[in-house]
Amino acid sequence: MKIIIVGGVAGGMSAATRLRRLMEDAEIIVLEKGPFVSFANCGLPYYVSGEIADRDALLVQTPDSLKTRFNLDVRPFHEVTSISPENKIVTIKNEQGTFEEGYDKLILSPGAKPLIPEMAGLAEADNVYSLRNVPDLDQIMEALEAKPAKATVIGAGFIGLEMAENLKARGLEVTVIEKAPHVLPPLDEEMAAFVQNELIKNGVRVITGESAESFSEQGKKITLTNGEVVESDVTILSVGVRPENTLANQAGLATGLGGGIVVDENYQTSEPDIFAVGDAIVVKQQVSGNDALISLASPANRQGRQVADIIAGLKRTNRGSIGTAIVRVFDLAAAATGLSERVVKQLGLDYQVAHVSGKDHAGYYPGASDLTLKLIFDPTTGKIYGAQGVGVNGIDKRIDILATAIKGELTIFDLPELEFTYAPPFGSAKDPVNMLGYAAINLSEGLSDSIQWYQLKEEQENGSQLLDVRNTEELANGRFPDAVNIPLNQLRERLSELDSTKNYIVSCHSGLRSYVAERLLKQKGFKVRNLDGAFALYKTVRPEELIYD
Repeated sequence: MKIIIVGGVAGGMSAATRLRRLMEDAEIIVLEKGPFVSFANCGLPYYVSGEIADRDALLVQTPDSLKTRFNLDVRPFHEVTSISPENKIVTIKNEQGTFEEGYDKLILSPGAKPLIPEMAGLAEADNVYSLRNVPDLDQIMEALEAKPAKATVIGAGFIGLEMAENLKARGLEVTVIEKAPHVLPPLDEEMAAFVQNELIKNGVRVITGESAESFSEQGKKITLTNGEVVESDVTILSVGVRPENTLANQAGLATGLGGGIVVDENYQTSEPDIFAVGDAIVVKQQVSGNDALISLASPANRQGRQVADIIAGLKRTNRGSIGTAIVRVFDLAAAATGLSERVVKQLGLDYQVAHVSGKDHAGYYPGASDLTLKLIFDPTTGKIYGAQGVGVNGIDKRIDILATAIKGELTIFDLPELEFTYAPPFGSAKDPVNMLGYAAINLSEGLSDSIQWYQLKEEQENGSQLLDVRNTEELANGRFPDAVNIPLNQLRERLSELDSTKNYIVSCHSGLRSYVAERLLKQKGFKVRNLDGAFALYKTVRPEELIYD
């Protein structure tokens, strides 16, 4: 059997090497239009700062090494220009000219290409770059050799924030521009606020709710939609990617959402002998069941292996993806899996949200750091829609656990049952994931009722009274307007100060004491709801609405 793979990196090379392990006698040809067929594209931003010092470390495999170990015919600088499905032939262009190659099975792994918006002056700009591959990186590094002073990153998604961090680490003055209302749009606003605060703390200027409208002076000046002009010596465009579907369109393959290639559960396209994997394909978002474009390395690697298994005759199913991702922003990590609250709301699903704050390991053991987790779930069935987390340490562990729970179809009722390794340097006897489950179950079973941070002002305007149960000395860190303060330890003795005809919203610093207060007051006949995430979360996302004495 002759198998041609168009495109290398994650999906293509995973398919090629797995095919060889299963089909020793197959002829396997990998065609890559660029110079590198196997490189660590997720590591590219860290070479900018020098955190990854050796460029060669980014090159995972070479054609020679792949030939030696796997007997693969890997051909860089070979661009497939067209496909003839009826004749099962691809047309290829290289430095010597154009020629044709036949195939029995064809795997498309062309990846995604940077989204380049149409903006006045962009074509004349000579200092604007995107980052998807090693040649892109080389261009950026060449520009940085001129020792520019000011860098601008347009787009505050995962790659944009990695570039902002690494450009700042290199010593540049960095501005981040994001069209959405907050940085890191895959996260919800209050969780992204932690990231924005970290950027500002480290000297990065953050502009949200605005986008670049035009460039002038060969890209040295960027005019925003509000009329502001940002000066920039080097600009990185990181406003998203779209599927590379040129070949698919030429071959008449079915495409769908965002131009992505449509595949079935066997990764077959509308042409049975043509398969597709990676960033170029439409996948099923496993939680919602809707079509999605999820450009991540882990799913692409999995898809490449699975399509090889299918071609070799093994039973595998393309189940889709849930979109689990993490980013480091200076000293903070932010991660997400599944659906955000914003998306769940757009889908019209019945949902509730729980936030918990905790430590990455036992609080009494030195070095413990704060983390905040968010869970979005169905209060009736307990189905987990998604989760997000921010913190200095341990976020990868918790979001990976919650991603596994979603993939395994566990519910909120299973989270307290999960057993984790525990010793003081590593975790807590009641892990934050366990606590997230307890909090969600309390909401599901009606033991607790909550409101979200964005509902507080409206609730107060409608007559609800905010009761702050923090200790008096804690109010020096900021306090809510129009709140009554009764410390939790005094609450039983001071119940007479409360009006049983009023609706109360109770808050503390993180939500633990306010839950205790909520249970006490409810059992005394008061109408009470808990401010989810409490003062700490509200101060992170809306500090300007608090009072500081």
